[in-house]
Amino acid sequence: MVNEDREILEKLKAGDVQAFDIIYGQYYRGLFVFASQYVDESDCEEIIQDVMLWLWENHHILIPELSLKSLLFSAVKNKCLNRIAHLQMRQRVHERLYEKYKEMFEDPDFYIEGEILNLISKAISELPADYREAFELNRFENLTYNEIAEMTGVSFKTVAYRISQSLRILRVKLKDYLPLILWL
Repeated sequence: MVNEDREILEKLKAGDVQAFDIIYGQYYRGLFVFASQYVDESDCEEIIQDVMLWLWENHHILIPELSLKSLLFSAVKNKCLNRIAHLQMRQRVHERLYEKYKEMFEDPDFYIEGEILNLISKAISELPADYREAFELNRFENLTYNEIAEMTGVSFKTVAYRISQSLRILRVKLKDYLPLILWL
């Protein structure tokens, strides 16, 4: 077996594709079973592919006297351990993010309502000053058009026009959020 591995490694080092195919066929199943002790089966195939790709890309630097079996299994084990470390790091990041934004996840309505209210406030603040004043007096102070007209010194029709234009502008600016606004 050792002599066979040495011959195959010498052929692989020379760039023989058939030698690579033999190695792949001979070791794939064992490497897969070995890797499955560390990681999920979905990761096993990717890890073995990476190791085999590395083997082919670096065939010219291989030392035929080394144990091919030890090389492959060590490489797979190291890649598995790296994958485990990566998954653990990802889990820690997810946990930190969850803790940081837990309120949003626990009460998404609170977050959505706050964001929608911010968007509405911003859109109202961007209205022309006369339009904004008439709109706010009508919608937030519950004043009638006549009361607003007396207060601002303009006609009833001017107040009606300013409020209707405000609503038109707000509908355009908030068109993407109207279903959520209506829902809230």
